[in-house]
Amino acid sequence: MNLTEICKALENESVTQVGFSNVSSALSQRYLHLPNAITLLFKLSEAIMDEVTDAPTYTYFQHYRTVNAFLDSRTLWLSEMLRRMGFKAFPIAASQSIPEMGSHAGAFQHKTAAHMAGLGWIGKSALFISKDYGAGVRLATVLTDMPLPFGQPMEQRCGSCNICVKRCPAQAIKGVNYSEGISREEMFDAAACSNYMKTAYQHIGRGAVCGLCVTSCPV
Repeated sequence: MNLTEICKALENESVTQVGFSNVSSALSQRYLHLPNAITLLFKLSEAIMDEVTDAPTYTYFQHYRTVNAFLDSRTLWLSEMLRRMGFKAFPIAASQSIPEMGSHAGAFQHKTAAHMAGLGWIGKSALFISKDYGAGVRLATVLTDMPLPFGQPMEQRCGSCNICVKRCPAQAIKGVNYSEGISREEMFDAAACSNYMKTAYQHIGRGAVCGLCVTSCPV
């Protein structure tokens, strides 16, 4: 298979969008030998997300977990296809925290690759905002040494909008616009978000989801 055929196969398997970027400037030393990224984007169900108005729902929690598992299966398949083509590939889990990478952080931030691929921008909520589908998306990433047709990063478009800031029950969103080089901590208090979810929504899937910043975004 070539890259075009791989992308077509992913789309046929219900991956909503695929993007390509060079992320060498955002990688730790551990992954510098894999400077390029393939982003897989999946659009969340509008019917399910429309129910997340005042609090997360059981169906949203199940949908969230199911989509993450689906994306993980697709990055595994993609990594194997790249290996067969003679390239190195490293799938990044759709949702996984790794303590040694920092508090509430994974091996690599999917939104960084998606933003650099030109699929959208990083919002004040520290969520990735798709230019086509808004905040209601999930992401996964495969790091690789395969040459790719890179997209162009977008400027953020949140402007003066503060809807997500006001909607956040944990008051974790600080209302700061994203700019290159800014840390997540300057925009978003991940610990406050996590602690609130665990306290307020423990009855819904161990309090692992909220989603109000997603559904409040007007994009």
